[in-house]
Amino acid sequence: MKLNNKVAVVTGAGSGMGRAIAERFASEGAKVVVSDMNMETAEETVTSIVSADGIAIPVKADITEESDVERMIIAAIEHYGSLDILVNNAGMMDNMMPAGEITDDLWNKVLDVNVTGMMRTTRKALPIFLEKKAGVIINTASSASLRGSRAGLAYTASKHAVAGMTKNVGFQYAEEGIRCNAIAPGGVETNIGTTMSEPNAFGLERAMSATDNNPRTGKPEEVASIALFLASEDASFVNGDIITADAGLLAY
Repeated sequence: MKLNNKVAVVTGAGSGMGRAIAERFASEGAKVVVSDMNMETAEETVTSIVSADGIAIPVKADITEESDVERMIIAAIEHYGSLDILVNNAGMMDNMMPAGEITDDLWNKVLDVNVTGMMRTTRKALPIFLEKKAGVIINTASSASLRGSRAGLAYTASKHAVAGMTKNVGFQYAEEGIRCNAIAPGGVETNIGTTMSEPNAFGLERAMSATDNNPRTGKPEEVASIALFLASEDASFVNGDIITADAGLLAY
């Protein structure tokens, strides 16, 4: 039990990588707050965890709303008495929209979810971690954090920002017993594509131009294994890092 009695909040945990991470953490002894905008899918994740003798509660939360973020963190404290791990997994795509066609509305929406929302959850968790002199933050980055055209402009900019925030928080709070790392997945079998509608043809063609070299698509459970490593004491010397998980695509 690598996370025995640890308390974890996982955003975007109603499906995909978030669900897989929540389930894996619970199987390793963590008490999990399953956060998602969709309460129905959050409850499905909790049902899966509880049926496997794990401990979890669902919380409906939109990380673009400060009040929702506060309620989410308070839920961890009220139900489990503490918070040890924050997994910032919630995110959205940008319809592969290139710079020449991006709108202010789409830009602001993507950045609010992928960057500002992550800042809000981190900001709320840090006082708890600082008081304890211990805490782990795991951010979902992307291959778009490390390359220039794995998506549209807004998503690429947002995930580069996630990489920067990860390094900033990791170093600045390292002496306070807090670690912050990120996972940069390549193609993974999730439903994040549902956050896209009518993708831009030009942006899609440019973003997908390297996919012929993709060795394979990953599974959410494979990303969850990396998250478990980062959350556990096995990664006690790993901080401010971004772990790529793409079967070697970016190595090409």
